[in-house]
Amino acid sequence: MLTFTHQDTLREVSTPAGVLRYHEAGDGPPLLLLHGSGPGVTGWRNYRGNLGFFAEHFRCLVLEFPGFGVSDDFGGHPLLDAQRAVAEFTDTLGLDRVDIIGNSMGGGVGISFAINNPERVGKLVTIGGIGTNIFSPGPSEGIRLLQEFTENPTRERLIEWLHAMVYDPALVTEELIEERWALASDPAALESARRMYGKAAFAAMMAMMRRADVPMPWAVMHKLTVPTLLTWGRDDRVSPLDMALIPMRTIPDAEFHVFPNCGHWVMIEAKAAFQRTVLPFLTG
Repeated sequence: MLTFTHQDTLREVSTPAGVLRYHEAGDGPPLLLLHGSGPGVTGWRNYRGNLGFFAEHFRCLVLEFPGFGVSDDFGGHPLLDAQRAVAEFTDTLGLDRVDIIGNSMGGGVGISFAINNPERVGKLVTIGGIGTNIFSPGPSEGIRLLQEFTENPTRERLIEWLHAMVYDPALVTEELIEERWALASDPAALESARRMYGKAAFAAMMAMMRRADVPMPWAVMHKLTVPTLLTWGRDDRVSPLDMALIPMRTIPDAEFHVFPNCGHWVMIEAKAAFQRTVLPFLTG
């Protein structure tokens, strides 16, 4: 398997909205990898363990969303800025058509891009994080812990949240904690996170989505026309498994794969099985 370093793969591109940074590795058709949200997250940290595998088949582009401490902050709601960033990024790089892997929030961003630009997306893979709670309470345990950290960021609350992300607590190492804490405690990253997960901001977002003239994201998934693979950790405490029911049923061309003994980070916690599942889907 190919190996890459952070610095060797780091690139940046200027867009009308600001500088976007990304990691690039491999040759072949373009594969856009979109990260999730949460304290100390980056695209590199989400996908560094998968980059060598997929770079043997694709030109991998790991985009760093604005507002998470790597790319420029566009200054708006991080979810809306991420949607804008994908359009700016693909336009600026001249990418006419891409396959997409999106983790959690990144999956939702990928769905939005594919609905609005169906001719520009070949296939789409999502990793948890989409749909809506059917049987489980909402917000979920992981989202509540994320909100609590955002309101009062302490190292202890970060550790609690990290444990909610995984099935195997051994994955929450001191190295992971320190790596995440360094970026999660950055004032600029915290300010951006509060636009999304601060309790007031989260309540305002939910109120907006309850308006009759604004459909909930899960209510428009029937408009997604590209072949889609939904992947999920059976033991996800951030986006519980029942959230997959509506996407699985309403996306016209959707496959669904569940990984046992696995939390929210499928591409990390079930890495080999995830790769074995996703590659045939993308290349078949």
